[in-house]
Amino acid sequence: MTVSTSDSARSVLKPAAALFHSLADPARLGVLQILMSGEKRVAEITEQLGLAQSTVSQHLACLRECELVAVRPVGRSSLYSLTHPELFDLLRSAERLLDATGESVTLCKNYGAASR
Repeated sequence: MTVSTSDSARSVLKPAAALFHSLADPARLGVLQILMSGEKRVAEITEQLGLAQSTVSQHLACLRECELVAVRPVGRSSLYSLTHPELFDLLRSAERLLDATGESVTLCKNYGAASR
């Protein structure tokens, strides 16, 4: 089977698309934003986000599976942290991009608030 250039390009972009898909949930972004300030316990993240512990744990499990978050046991508890400093840069760049585009992304009919 011959792969066309467009098929090849899409194949190369799949990991990037998966990365952005893993970041596409507001709760997961909230978890990451909280972890940008350092290691946290699930209870701390839950309190700051105002979400159920089970919800936060599910999002942390997703982020761990993607290797974006690491866990470190401490006694009977666990501390979660970001695994790659590049994630800090990505999230900060996203914040700057959102500042630069104003409400354009939010108002986008395909991906903004109105699309949900």
